[in-house]
Amino acid sequence: MKKHILLMPLALLAFAAGPVWGEAYFQGEHIFPEQNKHCHSSSVVECPNGDLLACWFYGSGERNANDVVVQGARLKKGAKEWSPVFLMADTPGVPDCNPILFIDAKDRLWLFWIAVRANAWEHAVLKYRRAEKYTGKGAPQWSWQDVILLKPGDEFVEATEKAFKELNPPEHLWAEYAPQYSKMIIEASKDKAKREEGWMTRQNPVVLPSGRILLPLYSDGFNASLMAISDDLGETWRPSLPIVGLGPIQPAVVRKADGTLWSYMRDSGGEPKRALWSESKDDGVTWSPAIDTDIPNPGSSLAVRALADGRWVMAFNNADLGRHVLTLALSDDEGATWKWKRDLERAEPGKGGFAYPSLVQGRNGRLHISYSYHVGDAGKTIKHVALDPEWITEQ
Repeated sequence: MKKHILLMPLALLAFAAGPVWGEAYFQGEHIFPEQNKHCHSSSVVECPNGDLLACWFYGSGERNANDVVVQGARLKKGAKEWSPVFLMADTPGVPDCNPILFIDAKDRLWLFWIAVRANAWEHAVLKYRRAEKYTGKGAPQWSWQDVILLKPGDEFVEATEKAFKELNPPEHLWAEYAPQYSKMIIEASKDKAKREEGWMTRQNPVVLPSGRILLPLYSDGFNASLMAISDDLGETWRPSLPIVGLGPIQPAVVRKADGTLWSYMRDSGGEPKRALWSESKDDGVTWSPAIDTDIPNPGSSLAVRALADGRWVMAFNNADLGRHVLTLALSDDEGATWKWKRDLERAEPGKGGFAYPSLVQGRNGRLHISYSYHVGDAGKTIKHVALDPEWITEQ
């Protein structure tokens, strides 16, 4: 299916076989030994005391495996090895997936994740835990736990209809007896129950200058995204209007100097497989229809972060097919171009997978990236890499 294209030129790069050591700091390690169970969708944060805390989901599979739990580990400031793995969350008999860590303005730790009801993504329940004490040994001392219930109203339907009208997808290609994609989504959006369930986490919350928290969410049922918005430090949450397009999911949000918000998303639609893009000019309440960039996206989550000096960093699978290449890109013009790119990982197609990056900048300016590391018969783990942004520009 042909899609609208937003051109954002990417400079070409002669890829190396793997990370090359130079003058800029670079250090990577596995958080735990490689093993055979599924481990995926990690998140990493820097704690106020300089420790790193990471989490991921672990079990026999994903939504169809009822033994899936959220695990975590800690890297103490100055330490070379991560702590033993500990349990972060477990809804008995239900898969727990897609955990996200966040530290708020009061230095409280939040863990957001989903419990997958009926073994179907579209029935997922959005949960969270909160802790004031989380820098000791083992798991954080959780002080509160609850679910987040969002109630998109009739404006969700109106926004969905308006976006598809603006996008005008070429649905004449569908068979006469098959429902059109946009009509199916619009019809589903009229169902109150469907609008209120299945919203899932993947990327870090963003805090705006006003203190507003945006928690990026997506739905595999609607093949769309939205933001959970809180203006009271997470006490209450309300939904934004949806980000609508041909499969824009797993949004990563970054703020421009003029206050405009950009969201880059995984492409779960048709060809060409490219990262999708949307913008908001009202602090995340409404979003433009999602359109293609020229950034490759083989159906995989990406991460983006605005650095303290104004540059942007993106971690993404730089391939049309497969997750065998994980690349860091650096922009000095707020995403208009990505002049510098360097492979973090590369393997032969089918011989390795490096995916679902989480990306933060520490107080010392260093970047921390965690991601799924699955390499052939060697097993699976979560990998952490720390590096100076200048590592990306070294050639």
